[in-house]
This record gives sequence, structure tokens and C-alpha cells, in this order.
Amino acid sequence: MSGQSNPSAWQPGVTGGGTLPSGPGGRIAAPGADGHGPSTGPPTVTIGTYPDYPSAQRVVDYLADNRFPVERTAIVGTDLALVETVLGRMSTGRATLIGAGTGAWFGLFIGLLFGIFTVGNWLAVVLAGLVIGAIWGAVFGAVAHAMTGGKRDFTSASSLRASQYAVTVEADFAEQARQLLSRSPMGGRTPQAAG
Repeated sequence: MSGQSNPSAWQPGVTGGGTLPSGPGGRIAAPGADGHGPSTGPPTVTIGTYPDYPSAQRVVDYLADNRFPVERTAIVGTDLALVETVLGRMSTGRATLIGAGTGAWFGLFIGLLFGIFTVGNWLAVVLAGLVIGAIWGAVFGAVAHAMTGGKRDFTSASSLRASQYAVTVEADFAEQARQLLSRSPMGGRTPQAAG
């Protein structure tokens, strides 16, 4: 018997028909005819767009309070922007202090862990862990800042923000959602409502 392969089976490097091999999450679907991948679920309708997340959240919360199947809704942020807020200047001294604080917390945790099993002076073990952690944290904080070579002498926090938030509902439930919102205490007001 010859080892002939199935012509419709997927083969690496061979274009054409065949199915893709299954991955860890099960069998994957090939991209659709439009090249954008398989559909992500049933069609949806935008019932309103809002300038901030709390407004969109209030709409979904109102729908939930009125027994609407909110698992059929989604809040979609569009026009995303990464905003990095600068919190202050970072010097070697400040990096050392921050590292010492972080190390002290970790040292306290380790000291408490070892202190549980200590027969002798429990407090000494906890304090030793705290001091050793603070020293090592300070050293690592200073070294890590020095390794940047002055290219990042500030601290910051990053956040992802959207310019507007759309509340979408599966098409089969859109009319029900619109009727509920028309009776809402917001007076049926859906800012920038989509038709």
C-alpha cells in the first residue's frame, strides 16, 4: 500500500484548498473572502455614541436594570490614543528611594514568611528581612536607573483613551434597546445617536 496523502489536507508551503491544522484552541477558520478573517459574531447595530466611557456605561447599566440581555451589547472605543502622563523627574536618588521602598515591602513579606517558622526572636527575623530587602531594592533601583544612561529621566503612567464610545447591540435586539432607552430618565437622550 503506498503512502499517498490526502490532496485536500493542509500541507505547509502548499497553496490552494485544504483545511488548516487545529491549534491549541481548537480548529481555526481560514480568512473570509474579504481577507479580514472569520466573522466575529452576529451583526450589530450602534444604538448611540458617547463622548466618554461613563456615559456609555450608564446606558448599558440602565439596560441591565431593565432586564435587557446585556450580554448582547458591547461598548466599543474608537480613535484610540496612547496617553503617557509624565509624573515627575527621575534622578538616581529618587530611583534609589523608590527601589528601597519596593524592596522593603518584599523583604517584609519574606521576613514574615520566615518568621512564621522561627522558634526564636520572631521580630528580629521580620526586621532583618525588611532591612535586607530595602538595601537590595535601593541597589537595584540605582543600578536600573544608571543603566538607562540618562535617556529616561522621568516617571510616567500610560493609559489608552478613546475619542468616543459606541454602544452596540446585536441587530435582533436593537429595537428593544431603543424602546427602553426612549423611556430612560435621561429623557431618551442618546448623544450622537446612530440611526
